[in-house]
Amino acid sequence: MVDSKRGEGDAARMEDEDILPRSGARRDAASLLSGEALDAYSLEELDERIRLLAAETERVRAHRIKAEAHRRAAEALFRPNAG
Repeated sequence: MVDSKRGEGDAARMEDEDILPRSGARRDAASLLSGEALDAYSLEELDERIRLLAAETERVRAHRIKAEAHRRAAEALFRPNAG
């Protein structure tokens, strides 16, 4: 039976919920990619995917370094003076 109150977006959202982890993990692109079947990809497509994921990993690492520096600066600003 089809619920007429639901739109196509609801169906897509339900499908996403079926493949996403139910724990407290974030529901982001990395979570979606990790569960994707790879059988349909050609060797060239797999190589391109690896290249794109490596570039994304580097982008995330660079952002983490900036975020860590920002956090240290904020902690230093609000740290009580020793003395």
